[in-house]
Amino acid sequence: MAAALGFRCLYRARPLRLCRRVDLLWRTPRRGHRLSPADDEAYHRTRISLLQKEFPQAVYIDSYNSRGFMINGNRVFGPCALLPQTVVQWNVGSHRDITEESFSLFWMLEPRIEIVVVGTGNKTERLHSQVLQAMRQRGIAVEVQDTPNACATFNFLCHEGRVTGAALIPPPGETMLTSLHETAK
Repeated sequence: MAAALGFRCLYRARPLRLCRRVDLLWRTPRRGHRLSPADDEAYHRTRISLLQKEFPQAVYIDSYNSRGFMINGNRVFGPCALLPQTVVQWNVGSHRDITEESFSLFWMLEPRIEIVVVGTGNKTERLHSQVLQAMRQRGIAVEVQDTPNACATFNFLCHEGRVTGAALIPPPGETMLTSLHETAK
């Protein structure tokens, strides 16, 4: 069949590429199904289990819920500030209560913190520009996110060995991330 098609092209003096184009259209495979969300990796939830901590002194967030956080196996109720090797209660009620004074503990430390990840609850909220400018003047980057993403970002930065801090407000409602250890119990 292909030879007959080729001879027909030569005999009629048509350009060969037109015949190949027709031939390619004729042989195009057809997909018998459509892709669904189950076929795409972006729709699947990823779980990470930490087998061995590269930095045993680092602070990691195991889980969170509307009442607080589970950090290195210890429960912390309410908003908290995570510093390298330390967890302290953070005296804020919402993102509106965040001031220069509430961030002061991040710039008093040695070694200096490179970045502070701020979790503002269920939604990413804007902080006062004076607060962000004060942190920038002291050479500390601020990343404002919703609390679930802030927890993941903090764990990632700690795993990279960066000197990082976090200021986290628990998300209201029934939002919850349980660690694999709690699920197994």
